[in-house]
Amino acid sequence: MDSIRQQKTANLIKKELAEIFLFDGPNVYDCMITVTKTTVTKDLSIARSYLSIFNAEDNDEVIKAVRANVKEIRYRLGQKIHNQVRIIPQLEFFIDDSLDYIENIERLLKQ
Repeated sequence: MDSIRQQKTANLIKKELAEIFLFDGPNVYDCMITVTKTTVTKDLSIARSYLSIFNAEDNDEVIKAVRANVKEIRYRLGQKIHNQVRIIPQLEFFIDDSLDYIENIERLLKQ
């Protein structure tokens, strides 16, 4: 169970990352990236974000590009939230495949 502090920090990071990807995503990654979920560790040192990627030919290539730019993304996040948190957490990005899972279940139920 996450503490209230963890939840507030995760929501703040999710909101700011979504804004970063909204304005920079189409220009840098040639696709639309949305942040579906963000969790932080108990000591708030690591933030894990799950991304949904739309209009991309290869999701794996996009996530590799995001991971390659993690320092730039963390820097931009730090510029936005440095007054609200003590430490800017390390960022980890994962592909959120829950939409694919839901589509697969719906397809199986229709059969």
